[in-house]
Amino acid sequence: MPAIRRRDVSRWVRQVAASYGRRVGEIGYLFCDDEKILEVNREYLSHDYYTDIITFDYTDGDVINGDLVISLDTVRSNAELFGKAYDDELLRVIIHGILHLCGINDKGPGERELMEAAENKALAMYGKA
Repeated sequence: MPAIRRRDVSRWVRQVAASYGRRVGEIGYLFCDDEKILEVNREYLSHDYYTDIITFDYTDGDVINGDLVISLDTVRSNAELFGKAYDDELLRVIIHGILHLCGINDKGPGERELMEAAENKALAMYGKA
């Protein structure tokens, strides 16, 4: 389990969700290694590659629910690659999954830029949560 302040993160997630008119229901977090996330990616999404997060969305109306599967190995390597602190990169990945549950996508034309802007806005809210 990564050393995150659960209460602070929970409060922050609720604040970010509220900024999108959503309430938080049940969010599950599975922190794993690269091999596990590759297994999940293959089994559930038929993707044969490593990733930092897979979001399973069970949202019902305006209540977000879901499971976030996060590879701590990839979070660590991405932090090194982008010159970020590990904890900051982990928060970015967590909120990335939450933003997916709030309805923000990142696969279509122009969506990645919208997701990055939403991540940056949410990360700026973290210290104020």
